[in-house]
Amino acid sequence: MSLNANSADVAFTFKGGMLPMTVMELTSADPERIRRQLAGKLSQSPAFFQHTPVVLSVEKLDEPHLALERICAVCRDHKLLPVAVRGGAEPIRQSAWALGLGWFAPVEEGRARALETVAPLNEPEDDDIKPATAVSVTTRLYRGTVRSGQQLSAAGSDLIVIGAVNAGAEVLAAGSIHVYGALRGRALAGIHGNTQAGIYCRELEAELLSVAGNYKRLEDIDSQLLGRSAEVHFIKEQLEIKPLG
Repeated sequence: MSLNANSADVAFTFKGGMLPMTVMELTSADPERIRRQLAGKLSQSPAFFQHTPVVLSVEKLDEPHLALERICAVCRDHKLLPVAVRGGAEPIRQSAWALGLGWFAPVEEGRARALETVAPLNEPEDDDIKPATAVSVTTRLYRGTVRSGQQLSAAGSDLIVIGAVNAGAEVLAAGSIHVYGALRGRALAGIHGNTQAGIYCRELEAELLSVAGNYKRLEDIDSQLLGRSAEVHFIKEQLEIKPLG
């Protein structure tokens, strides 16, 4: 009997990936305080609360135990879907698993592990996106359009796209992202926590912008900046978007 599974019998494959994920960083373990703040956020940005998956970060809480089940219930009441917990002592990790949630190591430990185990990147299967023949080890460069449904990533460097990033496409980089064309999809810079990273584009129409996990959606961007060359940085605990040049 062959050890190789017949392709007709393969129901799934495992693949590594980097997906945009909202982190809800808890500074209080009181479910009622969390409920009140979420209610206020919901009234301000109802479009955000559309079954958005979130990771609950408990790294700033100095409590070995917390009412994790109640906190998750509060999130779900406001259309947020907790999928994992980051940080916390062993009891919190056990509670997360008991609730069917994933658990991530604290950010510094997890970042070090990610940098140690990062694998070579697969280039998008698209003839229009071709690597340059000579690229610096600190930069990944692609020419062409990143089309809807495609993800282009540079897990250990800056990323330069000479072309457009269409709506529904996603570009990610450990460092900065430069788009020499229209940016209509999602751009996530500093994915390992580099707050010095930035995003630069020739025409801003982005669905989502993120630097080191801090993000803005299209509806949060000043309409006067749309359609213009722009740069994005994380300054004073928030994303700052301004005209480029």
